[in-house]
Amino acid sequence: MLEEFKASECHVCELITVARSSCRYRSRRDDSDLQERLRELAREHPRFGYRRLHLYLHEEMGVNHKKVQRVYRQMELMVKRMRRKHLRRAI
Repeated sequence: MLEEFKASECHVCELITVARSSCRYRSRRDDSDLQERLRELAREHPRFGYRRLHLYLHEEMGVNHKKVQRVYRQMELMVKRMRRKHLRRAI
């Protein structure tokens, strides 16, 4: 929005009612080792979801299930679900 409206950061944050500290926040989180191990486990067990993969990771690294779910989603490793096929009947 800063570039689009050519306004100051303070003014734009005020317009959208967001604190300036929230706009400037940059995460320092480093999950590279978790991502690497999660990718390996997902390749070994393609039908496992994040819950079952968490059990392996918790034993190895002591990782929280919420962190595993967040990284799992970021990496887009979701298991594709099969939908049931319903028979359509004409009346």
